[in-house]
Amino acid sequence: MSAVARPLRVSRWVGLPLLAALLASLLLAAPIRILGFPLPEPVTLMVPAFAWAMIRPAASPAFALLLGGLVLDALWGGPAGLWPLALLAAYLPILALRNILAGQSPVVLWAWFGLACLLAQAVGWAITALASGTPPSLAAAGLQWLATVLLFPVAGQLIERFRDADVRFR
Repeated sequence: MSAVARPLRVSRWVGLPLLAALLASLLLAAPIRILGFPLPEPVTLMVPAFAWAMIRPAASPAFALLLGGLVLDALWGGPAGLWPLALLAAYLPILALRNILAGQSPVVLWAWFGLACLLAQAVGWAITALASGTPPSLAAAGLQWLATVLLFPVAGQLIERFRDADVRFR
């Protein structure tokens, strides 16, 4: 591990993960079927949201989640503000607990990622139910949660990539 911290550049730390998550969302929203099943639609923005909360607090990740969430609303046809609110609802508790989570094993972080995803899904489900007057399918929400939780290794890699910029990891 390096004793010298590399500076975090917003374009690399926020811009590239945001762009990658949005491109993955666009790709997975394509009307492609494999063995008759559509592609999964995980909430790919949960990956950078979790990593950003773990690495360093700043205003730029929250703003990026707001913008990215609005793109998801447009892509998936949800009410405006649904995904920004859901993503920020998951981001803020992880941000508050980041000192406790720093240095934990990948398995523990994966469990916390799963809880953060569950919170985002619950907020999204509740907003959709209130906006439409009809609750969405719990099975579909559960499958979306599972597909999202399976993306944790990508969040772990993002945390590893930028962890030496945070003194708590040294």
